[in-house]
Amino acid sequence: MKIDTDNIETYNYDLPVERIAEYPLAERDQSKLLVYKDDHISDKTFSSIVDELPRNTLLVFNNTRVVQARFLFQTPTGATVEIFSLEPAEGHGGPAESMSARGKVIWKCFVGNAKRWKQPELIREVQLENGSMLSFHARQIEQKADYYLIGFSWNLEDITFSEIFSLLGDLPLPPYMKRKTEASDKERYQTVYAKHEGSVAAPTAGLHFTDAIMQRLAEKGIQKQEVTLHVGAGTFKPVKTDSIKEHTMHSEYIHVNRATVELLKNADNLQVTPVGTTSMRTLESLYWLGCKLCSKAALTGKLLELTQWDAYELPALSLREAMEELLKYINTSSDKNALSAKTALLIKPGYEFKVCDAIITNFHQPKSTLLCLVSAFIGIESMNKVYHFALENDYRFLSYGDSSLLFKHPHCS
Repeated sequence: MKIDTDNIETYNYDLPVERIAEYPLAERDQSKLLVYKDDHISDKTFSSIVDELPRNTLLVFNNTRVVQARFLFQTPTGATVEIFSLEPAEGHGGPAESMSARGKVIWKCFVGNAKRWKQPELIREVQLENGSMLSFHARQIEQKADYYLIGFSWNLEDITFSEIFSLLGDLPLPPYMKRKTEASDKERYQTVYAKHEGSVAAPTAGLHFTDAIMQRLAEKGIQKQEVTLHVGAGTFKPVKTDSIKEHTMHSEYIHVNRATVELLKNADNLQVTPVGTTSMRTLESLYWLGCKLCSKAALTGKLLELTQWDAYELPALSLREAMEELLKYINTSSDKNALSAKTALLIKPGYEFKVCDAIITNFHQPKSTLLCLVSAFIGIESMNKVYHFALENDYRFLSYGDSSLLFKHPHCS
């Protein structure tokens, strides 16, 4: 019987709640590692990842850093209102600019218990170590269909918004973790290579890497590159439509150095292996952004942007040609050393992979776009086989769970 690859039930499976990892293991690299290659599954430990990767591997890491994006305010009546900061509002700069802003910013936010917010502003005050009193204000600007526009302001203009997050924010754990954030999460819900603030969720495939593993990768001669995709709350957005074609994919900021684009231009003999679905979507988006530039359909606004269906409609180029288009674009931009863009690329079965040969990734939620991506990469039957094996062999699932190394199925483009 032919599989309906657009039906979201195709990506459903029974995930017992006890298989969802509430906490990480004591040691990052002691997670299980499922290796899928040539239709064969093997059961390993993540500490052996270096041995599983061929020497010609190019590992690509997402170096985004999770911000403490949850602000809790008390109303005069004692109610708690939670403001979950998602991303800067359009026209107010990207994450990097907003993080360095002083005095005021405008962000897209979720608001919890919004019905109890009846005042023009909510205010939090805290005394800093130097004795200064920080007064932090939030006001509703506009309610949209899926979020609120919130204006944040504060009285100490020598303090950046990044510092506001650190001083007053709480780390946002995924909604399927039914517990409060603990002190240990501030370290363990970040990768060891996290650099650029802007995510509201960790690129969790990278949580298994340690400094020692990074050193062993270098000793083996495995090449490494970093990209930045700031993970939005949309990564947890369930697919509520019957067909994946009717789902609206979230858009996220990406930032890629010129050196990475130049390396990909000559990547024919490399096994490009992204660490996580965010790195994979960034790499594949780069290719299609190059195609979009070539087709002259790219510049609808100031920021280069890929929509969720562009990859299924644009004329294809070779990888080298696509990267050359990006390099030409970078040469004419204000920043000659990097590319900034937004992507809403949705990868589902039928997608033709242009960059990636393998992926390191955790085990994902049922009926999610992430599971669609895995199915596109190794095939739906192989995905079912892999997930059945993981469930039968005590693998831990989701953000703090175990890992897999999946090599592209030869029948998947």
